[in-house]
Amino acid sequence: MYGTIARITPKPGMEKAVVGAIEEWERDRRPLVKGSVGGYLYQLDKGGMMMVAVFENKAAYVANAQDPAQDKWYQKFRALLQADPEWNDGEITPLR
Repeated sequence: MYGTIARITPKPGMEKAVVGAIEEWERDRRPLVKGSVGGYLYQLDKGGMMMVAVFENKAAYVANAQDPAQDKWYQKFRALLQADPEWNDGEITPLR
């Protein structure tokens, strides 16, 4: 598996809109994104948020990142944030 963990900082008062944007992605985009496994949104105790997206493999992750529909969604999402997300991409090692 492959994915990303991103630290995101919503603009003041935009926390609910960020949650709504992620819910929209899960509802509308995820069924269309081949190889999407799932995701999580953490609302951190110390403030800010962390977002996790999991894909079957790196090729599926890259294909989604290069999809114009993903960029359209991302541009609306980015407008809710104070700065660009801090992306941390990589292979996922399941622990058993």
